[in-house]
Amino acid sequence: MSAKLRLAVVRQRYSPFGGAERFISRALPALEAAGTDVTLIAREWVGWDTRRVIRVDPFHIGRRWRERSFARAARAAWRRRGFDLVQSHERIPGCDIYRAGDGVHRRWLDIRGAGASAATRLALALSAYHRSVCAAERALFEHPRLRAVICNSRMVREEILRGFRIEPDKLHVIYNGVDLDQFNPGTAPAWRGSTRGEIGCGPRDTVFLFVGSEFERKGLDTAIEALAHANSQAFWLVVVGQDHAAARYEARARGAGVAARVRFVGMREDVRPYYAAADCFVLPSRYDPFPNTALEALAMGLPAIVSERSGAAEVLREHGGGFVTPPDDTMDLARSMHRADRALRDGALQRAARATAERFGIDAMARALLGLHAQLAHAARAPGQERI
Repeated sequence: MSAKLRLAVVRQRYSPFGGAERFISRALPALEAAGTDVTLIAREWVGWDTRRVIRVDPFHIGRRWRERSFARAARAAWRRRGFDLVQSHERIPGCDIYRAGDGVHRRWLDIRGAGASAATRLALALSAYHRSVCAAERALFEHPRLRAVICNSRMVREEILRGFRIEPDKLHVIYNGVDLDQFNPGTAPAWRGSTRGEIGCGPRDTVFLFVGSEFERKGLDTAIEALAHANSQAFWLVVVGQDHAAARYEARARGAGVAARVRFVGMREDVRPYYAAADCFVLPSRYDPFPNTALEALAMGLPAIVSERSGAAEVLREHGGGFVTPPDDTMDLARSMHRADRALRDGALQRAARATAERFGIDAMARALLGLHAQLAHAARAPGQERI
């Protein structure tokens, strides 16, 4: 009988809210059922239950030092324990598997700088933090120890191929998985009425739901302006998530004349009541490798409108259940909101949304991940494969 595979999962701060954490937590039962011993290496964690944890919390000042010190400490920790495989969700050179859940940092900087002021572009170029992240990213992708990269969309795979010296066969597209039982249209009636009452909308109003933090990257300003351009008093926007600049977006809603129909409800551990209350999901991201929230919304039977710079656009284009818009195009988004509103009336779009989500259940994701681990395990255990 073969020994259990010993897998280290590296995540600096593990909390129930992040996309990486959802990927890990959804795959864990399948990994453990297959006989994998999973250990988390983290600085701090919430929601990991009683599973194995190695805590590494080196002293740091500032976010650049924070990232570099954690990388050194995590690498030392996994070398001491001699794991069969190390799967990092942070940009740490020397791991066996890296999940590129945040996409390519250089690509986001290029997008962010394209429409910014000269001062902002200069600040991005001079930022020691951004230079450090880009350097770590290159060292990671071009490190000889790296065996595989989990890309959560084809978009991310293509960006890595274009930007780095890496063999194409190391890049594996494994889409996020969604719990089809937890996120199910059948649960919606229990929450819909009470949550819409909390929002304050009327029974015939159309509620568009935005779920995500990092409001700038997720395109919340575009969603607010599109709500104004849609010019319908029946359209509402509910924002679930947090951002240090939230007050600026609230002011933007007031300036656009739609503050009475925009609700900021903050971070919520359970977003299902808001999926249940909404009629359509909207996330016009400027850059989004693949938002878990889009799959959750689809699984709840909620049609989605996403930007073409989102990995979720691949899913909608191939399988249906929503609309794809250009980023920063408020008029196109406003038109898509009206298209969605009209299409909601016979229930076909909602059924298409659920059908699309059913292609991306947890089991499908877990099988792909287990297959990748099995493929790499023998080589990882081979004599002479020392960590570098």
